Amino acid sequence: MKKVKLFRSVLAGTSLLFALTAATQAVAQGKTLYIGMNGGPMEKTFAEFVFPDFEKETGAKVVVVPGTSSDILAKAVAQKDKPQMHVIFLDDGVMYRAINMGLCQPLQKSAAFDELYPVARLKGNMASGVTMGMTGLAYNKKMFDEKGWKAPTSWADLADPKYKGKVVFQSLPSSTFGLHAFLMFNRLQGGTDTNVEPGFNAWSKTVGPNVIEYIASSAKISEMVQTNEAGLFPLTPTQVALLKAKGIAIDYAQPKEGSVVLMVAQCVTANNSEPELAQKLAAYLMTAAAQEKFLRGGSYIPSNPKAKADNATNEAEVAQIKTYMNTAVLVDWDAINEKRPEWNTRWNKQIER
Repeated sequence: MKKVKLFRSVLAGTSLLFALTAATQAVAQGKTLYIGMNGGPMEKTFAEFVFPDFEKETGAKVVVVPGTSSDILAKAVAQKDKPQMHVIFLDDGVMYRAINMGLCQPLQKSAAFDELYPVARLKGNMASGVTMGMTGLAYNKKMFDEKGWKAPTSWADLADPKYKGKVVFQSLPSSTFGLHAFLMFNRLQGGTDTNVEPGFNAWSKTVGPNVIEYIASSAKISEMVQTNEAGLFPLTPTQVALLKAKGIAIDYAQPKEGSVVLMVAQCVTANNSEPELAQKLAAYLMTAAAQEKFLRGGSYIPSNPKAKADNATNEAEVAQIKTYMNTAVLVDWDAINEKRPEWNTRWNKQIER
């Protein structure tokens, strides 16, 4: 008799669980969440590999609003009083701006949130890193081999006279890579994220003479490596891996002072029409299960270290990133965002004049 009662109790509990799940799906059924994020490969990877399981579980539809971080931020600002996007992906520096502008609501705590790298929990849990990266140094392997140069080891190598006319540098006003590299060079001169005088004052006699070209983005680097113009430049290990996969003779070097953390972060927009469902999507995107999908589908490095690779290449990339994270450097985005317009103007007048 006791066994029958126990069975009925378990059955009732299971039925209740199924009923609650069905109820949740019924509430979300037919609803649409709009997520602002980079188009192209990222949109394709998430739409194909990541969102379908969430849609199946909840009955909701996830639609991508594609654009750069600047585009998505501009849309979020324009829609602040009545947000059309429920979740937004932004580069970490831009995300700090969004948080300070009141565009985000705090993320609900979850087991997956606690699993993230500590650096991936942003600004009082207002946002979380989704994909991890870092800016370090990359170099033209063919050129270095031909000249018998050893791989670079320090941000100070950007100023080594032997690289005269061989450094390609992304413009500080338009590129996070250029900004990161400049700030690390500035630190070597005794500066800080709030004091860039040492970096600006030293540039013209150190790194400046080595620069063959200042570029707006990293898109041109591939071409310049293949024509043997570019020798040394700031870049991420992920981008280096992608270029190597295309047969381009390039390699990554982790500076001894550390690389600079570079994340794509997410936040749930404040005052959106579906806060509970949007929080559920954000929580799902932090899980190891979801992050394994975009790692395997698009080689995006997870912010949840519990996410596992399913092939040797991805496994090696994730292991290497974990090693780099041991010395990775965080910059003060609040201080940077306050001063960056002033720095941009000075850079254009003094460095790229």
